Amino acid sequence: MERPNFLYIMTDQHRADWLGCAGHPVVKTPNIDALAARGTRFTDFHVASPVCMPNRASFMTGRYPSQHGLRYNGCLLPRRARTFVDLLREAGYRTASIGKSHLQPFTDSPPPNAGSGPEAWQPDDGDYGCEAPDRYEGARYDFPTPYYGFDRVEMVTGHGPEAGGHDRQWFRETYPEGAAWQGPENQLPHAYSVRQGVRTSVPEEAYPTAYIRDRAVAYLRANAGSDAPLFTYVSFPDPHHPFNPPGKYWDMYDPDDFTVFPRYEDHTNPPPPLQAVRADYEAGRVPPRATGVFMANDREVREAMALTAGMITMIDDAVGALVAALKETGQYDNTIIVFNSDHGDYLGDFNVMLKGGWSLDAINRVPMIWADPSAPTGTESTALASTLDMSATILARAGIDGYFGMMGRSLLPCMAGGDDLRDALLIEYNDGFVRMGFKTQARVRTLVTRDWHLAMYKGEDWGELYDRRADPHQTHNLWDAPEHAQTKAALMERLVQEMMGLMDESPRHTRVA
Repeated sequence: MERPNFLYIMTDQHRADWLGCAGHPVVKTPNIDALAARGTRFTDFHVASPVCMPNRASFMTGRYPSQHGLRYNGCLLPRRARTFVDLLREAGYRTASIGKSHLQPFTDSPPPNAGSGPEAWQPDDGDYGCEAPDRYEGARYDFPTPYYGFDRVEMVTGHGPEAGGHDRQWFRETYPEGAAWQGPENQLPHAYSVRQGVRTSVPEEAYPTAYIRDRAVAYLRANAGSDAPLFTYVSFPDPHHPFNPPGKYWDMYDPDDFTVFPRYEDHTNPPPPLQAVRADYEAGRVPPRATGVFMANDREVREAMALTAGMITMIDDAVGALVAALKETGQYDNTIIVFNSDHGDYLGDFNVMLKGGWSLDAINRVPMIWADPSAPTGTESTALASTLDMSATILARAGIDGYFGMMGRSLLPCMAGGDDLRDALLIEYNDGFVRMGFKTQARVRTLVTRDWHLAMYKGEDWGELYDRRADPHQTHNLWDAPEHAQTKAALMERLVQEMMGLMDESPRHTRVA
């Protein structure tokens, strides 16, 4: 395959361990497992940032949030930012994005701490309202392309059955009666008590996962005879909260089949963010926003797990439909299929839900499967890999040189048995709000090695150090342990070195001054 097709499947808020092929004892993902059996599953793959927008921009650019500028949700990726999809397109690839993009804000809600006065940067004249709700109020929005390198865009914004974008326009046209199905007030009866657990009245075939599946299948079929190679990005907004799998997926799993571990009581020395979430829980305080981290009791956690499993299996069924379309149209043997996610979810670790400024593997480590017909099958790589590496890997496989300023490395050698990609990995987190007990908006830098997890929190007099080998569930913080002081010092020095390497080298200097 000199110029292979690519089908890149991305999920949203999906932990690395929530797949059958990753050893999950309950969730059923036979179609994704089949991809792992066909290719290479990376077992130590981390995000550049455990937040939707920053990490998706890092995927597209191969650069950290502090470099590409989309630092936290609600910012935007400048239109002048080069993406690896730009290079694919310039090299003759036909490019399409079907589903969630989230490179620009898709709500019209202003932040509570917007501040006043001018910005340090002058505004540019780019169009940054392409994902905004008002674009999709009337007739079908004629999406302007190329959009960060994509020639075709089928936009889905938001989460749950009330997702926006082209999906919302299609839903209104296809189901004029659909307004009576939407919203928690119109949900079907159920006995679950977990916050954001909604038994939607929207039928399976009208749910966003089905819409994205059907649009992607139609696109793959329509382009089966393309003379140009394809890069097709299919991005599902699930299994992100709210917890609302439709139809049969709602009760496909029994909460009693799931185990809550580690529980809050299993942390021997809870760090301040965990203590703050616990204090809110005990006081009955509810986060002001749906994205706010919260604590749940064991029963509620198991309910959320069962509903999340339903959403994952619905995606798995959609993956099966995509693979079937490739096989039926003769594209399967010339298509590299990648399965990945933008970040994880606490999903009950220490009874905490969603994602936030507390740095744990649960939100930092995600699935990554590379199924290449020309590569070894059924293998696992323990390489310390990152979202940053995906752009470099895809370009290398397509035989295209990357651009100046990319930070990722090709994972192709790892699929041939080499696991020495790097010995340390940096993860950035920046919050747009003050929450989880932090005094200001959290600024977190995490260094991950094969053996250690070190997290530093700006402005705080505490940090975290976990032994990844002896304590994989991160239940005992060794930050203040005298016997690990030398290890902590060495990791902190390495963290500084990694951060010093984030100066943006692009653009190159043009003269010797």
